Amino acid sequence: MDIKEIINQRYAMPDASLDKLRQCLTEVSYPKGFQVLEYGKIEKDIFFIKKGIVRAYTSVEGKEITFWVGKEGATIVSMKGYVNDEPGYETMELMENSVLYVLERKKLKELFLKDLHIANWGRRYAEMELLAAEERLISMLSAVASERYHELLEKEPDLLQRLPLGSIATYLGITQASLSRIRAQIK
Repeated sequence: MDIKEIINQRYAMPDASLDKLRQCLTEVSYPKGFQVLEYGKIEKDIFFIKKGIVRAYTSVEGKEITFWVGKEGATIVSMKGYVNDEPGYETMELMENSVLYVLERKKLKELFLKDLHIANWGRRYAEMELLAAEERLISMLSAVASERYHELLEKEPDLLQRLPLGSIATYLGITQASLSRIRAQIK
């Protein structure tokens, strides 16, 4: 996915502003299994997924719990590192060979001060991420497991081919055995 598409899906900017942002980006490629962000480290850079998929997980009682999944067009960021210069509580691992755009926080903050359109894009990005987190939380708290699975099938069916079932199960807040039962009932 081109960076213009990624940026404009949040907030359409004039070409001049987009060009300023593009000049601060670096394109990188990493293999499947690469940890873009690591638990306990301060990560200030922001990554946009051009190609690939990533999962964010944390360890609870020795088990990896996937709490977020991003694919083409998504943004990888450690909010604790970005906002507070604190070590992150998450690890973000690439689940496929991936191509990312990298943007340094320092450069982005400079752009926020110099360009109102880029600042509005940042505000809109934060609003949309907060809304997505709220919707996910409400779903996890109110929907039964089979409903969450059906919602995943409806909204992101490709994740079933791109992620291991164990990651999908923890993302849905269920065990792998429960996921297998739900899938068997659907067939």
